Amino acid sequence: MAEMDLFDRTLLASRRRRALAARTDGADFLLAAVVEDLADRLAAVTRVFDTAVDLGGHTGRLTAGLRDSGRASQVLRADLFLADPGLPPPDFICDDALLPLRDGSIGLIASALSLQLVNDLPGALIQIRRALQPDGLFLGAVLGGDTLAELRDCLMRAELDVTGGAGPRVAPFADTRDLGALLQRAGFALPVTDTDRLTVRYDSLFGLMQDLKAMGGTSVLTERSRKPLPRAVFLRAAELYARDHADADGRIRATFQIVYLSGWAPHESQQKPLKPGSAQMRLADALAASPRQAGGNAAGD
Repeated sequence: MAEMDLFDRTLLASRRRRALAARTDGADFLLAAVVEDLADRLAAVTRVFDTAVDLGGHTGRLTAGLRDSGRASQVLRADLFLADPGLPPPDFICDDALLPLRDGSIGLIASALSLQLVNDLPGALIQIRRALQPDGLFLGAVLGGDTLAELRDCLMRAELDVTGGAGPRVAPFADTRDLGALLQRAGFALPVTDTDRLTVRYDSLFGLMQDLKAMGGTSVLTERSRKPLPRAVFLRAAELYARDHADADGRIRATFQIVYLSGWAPHESQQKPLKPGSAQMRLADALAASPRQAGGNAAGD
């Protein structure tokens, strides 16, 4: 029996279309922060790539960041699922789970806050690595496992309190260590993952949910309940949120964990780890200590 997909990608495309059409001012605050961070990371790279791809479109923010970086001679915008109606036409439209890129054709691929909703993330990363030229770079940002932990907690408890049962309401996201292993599994050289947290404050749970809807970030879980939650569940969740996850001024906290990914397509010029047993210096020599000092009793004889 085939395994069911975790995410409903058709629904994701519909939610993205609605969010782009609404174009709520300020709704892309999370994306803006991530693009700024990705630009800082790219600034540390000393080379210029011939071609870069913004994988996802991202309201044009990432495309602009890549162009402003001066690290790519040409930047291509690949809108996810459909063309952004608020921007000039993209260079192409794609599904980031099935890339229309030739092997070894792109110098830099960047993705901001979309790959966490791909059903086969290992497969998507393999496609990205194959599309990169030798010594090409992938930079990405995905939501990590602690994202919206407060909302997940309150919705689950509220639904249990009101209805006696609870279904999945907030998507589960990957752990940082798991993502690092996926980069290695996909064949990236010099893979790096690190994490950051952004805490956003709201007057109430309803303000948070309004922002999530505006950014197209509401649940697209395949196994989500098709039955709308009773209003009593949201009222109870708002009560729990205000009680358990609020600051002294009464405003609630929403956590977004961002995991940043980077990896290079393998190339012979890259540093490689030494083979086991090939070291030319003992640990004690490297520490400028004698064997007796390195391994002796700290308390003396």
